[in-house]
Amino acid sequence: MVLELFNFLVSPLELGLLYGIMALGVYITFRSLNFPDLTVDGSLTLGAAVAASLVAAGHAPWLGTVLAPLVGALAGAATGILNTYLRISGLLAGILTMTALYSVNLRIMGRANIPLLRVETIFDNAAGLGLGQTAPFVVSLVLVAALVALLYWFLETEMGMALRATGDNEQMIRSQGVNTDTVKILGLALSNALVALSGACVAQYQHFADIQMGIGTIIAGLASVIIGEVLFGTPSIWRALIAVVGGSFFYRLVIAVVLWLGLQPTDLKLMTAVLVALALASPQIRQYLRARQGGSSTAR
Repeated sequence: MVLELFNFLVSPLELGLLYGIMALGVYITFRSLNFPDLTVDGSLTLGAAVAASLVAAGHAPWLGTVLAPLVGALAGAATGILNTYLRISGLLAGILTMTALYSVNLRIMGRANIPLLRVETIFDNAAGLGLGQTAPFVVSLVLVAALVALLYWFLETEMGMALRATGDNEQMIRSQGVNTDTVKILGLALSNALVALSGACVAQYQHFADIQMGIGTIIAGLASVIIGEVLFGTPSIWRALIAVVGGSFFYRLVIAVVLWLGLQPTDLKLMTAVLVALALASPQIRQYLRARQGGSSTAR
């Protein structure tokens, strides 16, 4: 029984950690920068396309894993430039970049799908170092822990505080002499670099990259951020970053449970929408339940 439960939790835990990297990127734009960035739907596939293409061509897996966040940063910077210098709204700038990335990703991949069944990935390399079947979990955990530590350090720096202040009150921070255009471009580049890194790792974990794998990424990212905030709270930056990763795990766990209960994979989008709606409405639900409990106590 215990072994069955452990085996059931392994896949959601590993996927939750890998997609947690993407959720950290969404947190940067959604919470810190207050920017509605839809680029992530394209940049996740972009990272997967770069990594899968290089690995399938016989290059070292680490090369694709390192290059993926660099090209992801370029995609995010493109959205930032459209918004700041060409004065296109943030929502539309993200849609434009996401649309362009669909063609770019097809160019990189050369086809709609790249299987990675008979090639070595970063997880296979780690397994060869003695980690065995625990390699995906260990690699994901170490990577996420390092990224959370780096993000915490960055958000506490002067540039990181300027990024958070730009999201809170752009006019105020601009009056302090900060170039908010540069801060926005940097924030979007950082966010999409994380998303592309997540795509590169997920493609190697699942042993394939597909042109459609990025669709719905922004919803999954928002769900992870919101669920994590509801479940774990956000009293500090440390807690907020860990909550995002925890929300990603819980989101993947709910999907695994839903599939285990027999629902069709086509129902996942509906379940995601219901889950996010419940998370967003949780403060009102708690307030309503407290009011009912208070009323019942008074009546007694």
